Amino acid sequence: MSRALITGGVGFLGSHLCDRLIEEGHEVVCLDNLSTGRIDNVAHLGGHDAFRFIKQDVTEYLYIDGPLDYVLHFASPASPVDYQRLPIQTLKVGSLGTHKALGLAKAKGARFLLASTSEVYGDPLIHPQREEYWGNVNPIGPRGMYDEAKRFAEAMTMAYHRYHGLDTRIARIFNTYGPRMRPNDGRVVSNFINQALRDEPLTVYGDGLQTRSFCYVSDLVEGLYRLLMSDEVNPVNVGNPNEFTVIELAHMVLKSIGGQSAGSTALTTGIEICPLPLDDPRVRQPDIGLARAKLGWEPKVQIAEGLVLTIEYFRKQLEGSS
Repeated sequence: MSRALITGGVGFLGSHLCDRLIEEGHEVVCLDNLSTGRIDNVAHLGGHDAFRFIKQDVTEYLYIDGPLDYVLHFASPASPVDYQRLPIQTLKVGSLGTHKALGLAKAKGARFLLASTSEVYGDPLIHPQREEYWGNVNPIGPRGMYDEAKRFAEAMTMAYHRYHGLDTRIARIFNTYGPRMRPNDGRVVSNFINQALRDEPLTVYGDGLQTRSFCYVSDLVEGLYRLLMSDEVNPVNVGNPNEFTVIELAHMVLKSIGGQSAGSTALTTGIEICPLPLDDPRVRQPDIGLARAKLGWEPKVQIAEGLVLTIEYFRKQLEGSS
């Protein structure tokens, strides 16, 4: 049985990766300081012979007993609410945390996978975004702590690959949604769904014509697993190329929730327009040609299906908290 460490393993994506690796027959060590992740996300794995949880900050001295075959570095605040609330911690986990995780992978002879982000492209000047694009990032803006932390993490990962010969992978993850997102994490899908379920106005920033591309979590995890098991060293975009505007997404959510409401054909919920935050990207769409060619991967879950599954998750969460 091979053994994997997942930093940030109780987070939205990390917890789904714990499930996937265990399903594939791997033993998983899940490390998280619980600053943004929820232990409930891995509660179902408690007592599993192939699962171990360690509460620790990855920026501190990192020691894992026994062998490791894989190190997956997913520790980081990943939503605007979190990384703007924790700016120094975000920079530290992208720099010191990445250094610690890479050092552990080197010591164990493990393959290393970095969870990078589409935010390395900033507010892009090319569209869709291809891996060879270097980005348009404001390093001192309100999103700089996250963008630059991930760009630094990519640079350090490639330095370890080139200088130490470490076997590395880099996933540039685009917008992802699905069960286990936090209702108040500031991400557009979770915001819209929870506002609509509470019959509150959906908050749309700017004119709502900025575009996004949303990948359902099961599709994304499939892409990440294929990348981990591939021989592709260069960064790979992992996301859904189906692009639409934020205002279109708001109407999709309202329609989906209205259609699920017993005895109701429409909600009273409307849309509230707010000022566009500084440096908010106007477009975001992955070119996944490399993922198709190298991983044989592309998303399968359509947005309408994914929204229904995510809405059901949040509905149960709301009912459980009431």
